[in-house]
Amino acid sequence: MESGTDNHFNAILQHIERRISLNEEEQRCIHSAFSIRSLLPRQYLLVQGEVCRHESYVCHGFLRSFHVDSRGDEHTLHFAQEDWWISDLNSFIRQVPASRNIIALEKTVVLQIDMEKREELLLRVPKMERFWRILNEHASMAQDQRILNNISLSGVQRYQALLKKYPDIEQRLPQKHIASFLGMTPVFLSQIRKELAKK
Repeated sequence: MESGTDNHFNAILQHIERRISLNEEEQRCIHSAFSIRSLLPRQYLLVQGEVCRHESYVCHGFLRSFHVDSRGDEHTLHFAQEDWWISDLNSFIRQVPASRNIIALEKTVVLQIDMEKREELLLRVPKMERFWRILNEHASMAQDQRILNNISLSGVQRYQALLKKYPDIEQRLPQKHIASFLGMTPVFLSQIRKELAKK
């Protein structure tokens, strides 16, 4: 097996073991449940309208999740970098058409698990149930905080909060997508950046 592949599986095991403890047999079960996939920049991991077949753990790279509305406008929902997960959870769990696209913005490597392997893994390693519960609780809290920020913070404050939490976001996510994620126009974001640069 390639050392790069080993590194990717080591990364997900370390990620999981920060939340639950695993013995060697459990580690082997996890290893066998995931498959590796590489994406080129601008390659889609998921297309809106198709059923999401996998949950994906990002080993390397950067992805953007976005919804295209009836007018053809894009709305950035999430992004994912190293050591994060990304999917359309509603589509994955219920096996219904996805409400979003997921696209790689950089060369990306993910480890993927499908529904059948996930259910099998939960039977073989029951403590993974706790792992996914912790993961989903954190995702839910982050989403709640984002909604609260959109309601209570000004555009400038939302932008500053984003930069504080993700200092390298401007190097990895184009300005138009940052604006979309923050719920503002690129022109408004550009004005905010100019004002902040003067200070």
